[in-house]
Amino acid sequence: LKLKPSASPPPDISLPVDASYAGFGIEPSNLFSFMGAAEPNSFTLNLFNNLASYAGKPPHIRLGGNTQDYMIYQEAQNEWTWIENQNAAGQGQTKSDSMLIGPRFFEAANRLPNGTTVTWGLNLAYELDDHIEQITTMARLALSKCPNLNITSFEVGNEPDLYTQNGFRSGQWGGQMYTQQWLERASAIHEQVLEPNGIGSNFFEAAATASTIGTDFQIVNLMQFNIGTGAYLSGWNQHDYYYYIGVSGYPVTLEHLMELQTTEDQFEAWMEQVKQAQQTPYPYALREMGVVGPIGLEGVTDVFGTALWTLNFLLYTASIGVSSIGFHMTDNSNASAWQPVAMYNQPPHVRPLYYGVAAFDQIIGPSCGARIAQYQITDIPAEYTAYVRAYAIYEQDQLSSVVVVNGRLANSTQVSKPSITIQLQLPGSYAGGRTAHLAYLTNAGADATSNTTWNGLSFERTGDGTPKQISGDELTARVNADGTASFSLRDSEAVAVSLNGKVG
Repeated sequence: LKLKPSASPPPDISLPVDASYAGFGIEPSNLFSFMGAAEPNSFTLNLFNNLASYAGKPPHIRLGGNTQDYMIYQEAQNEWTWIENQNAAGQGQTKSDSMLIGPRFFEAANRLPNGTTVTWGLNLAYELDDHIEQITTMARLALSKCPNLNITSFEVGNEPDLYTQNGFRSGQWGGQMYTQQWLERASAIHEQVLEPNGIGSNFFEAAATASTIGTDFQIVNLMQFNIGTGAYLSGWNQHDYYYYIGVSGYPVTLEHLMELQTTEDQFEAWMEQVKQAQQTPYPYALREMGVVGPIGLEGVTDVFGTALWTLNFLLYTASIGVSSIGFHMTDNSNASAWQPVAMYNQPPHVRPLYYGVAAFDQIIGPSCGARIAQYQITDIPAEYTAYVRAYAIYEQDQLSSVVVVNGRLANSTQVSKPSITIQLQLPGSYAGGRTAHLAYLTNAGADATSNTTWNGLSFERTGDGTPKQISGDELTARVNADGTASFSLRDSEAVAVSLNGKVG
């Protein structure tokens, strides 16, 4: 495999990647599992702090999901949990006021690392007579009770494209009526909450859709419906799952996931939305992203292959102009980056997906200047074409690193695992005497559930989410006088090649 990245950024390179790019979504009903009840969850906090130290900023957090549309506030509810509303009167298969939260909810959220940027999900489903009072109360409390956070946007409603299906709306519900109701809520929150606190009106993301395929919730539709009226809009917010059980229509396997071409194929409709967003002044974020929904799949989302998929997905989406990714987490999901509490007869533990995020954060580093371009591989054995992807990262308009992800399946039980030799042809200014530093994302095989390492680090060995250096070996490749450097990459493995010192 031969790679010849250019010395300066190619025309299709991304904008600088924000340090909080690789983020997470926390399902509101599971907030206390992740952040703790009376006692903070130090396991979660350590895992967040690791990433903040690598990228220079905590990961962006979306506090949202289905259950944001079930929640209303009750001041007297002082439990470290949500409780069921015995007098729920809202509409929906699950009633839109069925969960009561109180002050403890905001205390728990405020435990996120200082300065964490947050998209806060609000309840649009609820539409009884006091709906404006309810939504403005929640917005006001989020801003006043969470001083540790940098709340950058509100999300009004979760997946409104599914509202008729789940009984929240009936009749002529669609993108146009959604826009009207979204604007009504945004206007009220601006007038009653934002403006009195000196916060600008452009504080709202739309439309948090599950899918825009076959709907009038596409970005181009919402612009036609004048969702930009009143200058409330700050960005586009959509959701995607690589695979969703009961929806996707084919049996998913680990090998299918690791055939990286299938990720680009699945993302085709979302890529069209990215392009539509680029015709507007607003950035495009995937605030809810999942590998397999709704709660993962054993043997696919809890194994090392998903770490490789995650690193590739972050690099791929950043390279095409997505502004932020939020990997969705529930406490009971095999697809969450970690299990925050004891469950399934297992203590809290880190899943391989987390390593893919940590790798991405160390690769882009804390400069806030990294720009990413997918490298179009032309010289590659046919059997690797759909499984291998390469990316070039530039900082200050100079090539800083190259990442190669090899998704070809190699399981732990294979005695002999194939590998490819990569020959990197560097620009003339890098030739001769320079040392390239290598960092590998690796495990015994794609099917391994534990003992992943990235750059010699383990996040499992300590048991508390803090990293432990397992291998101190400095892996390097010499750059020859002609600018070439060669190294090997095993099937089911990824490598980052840094030209400016050790990765991380």
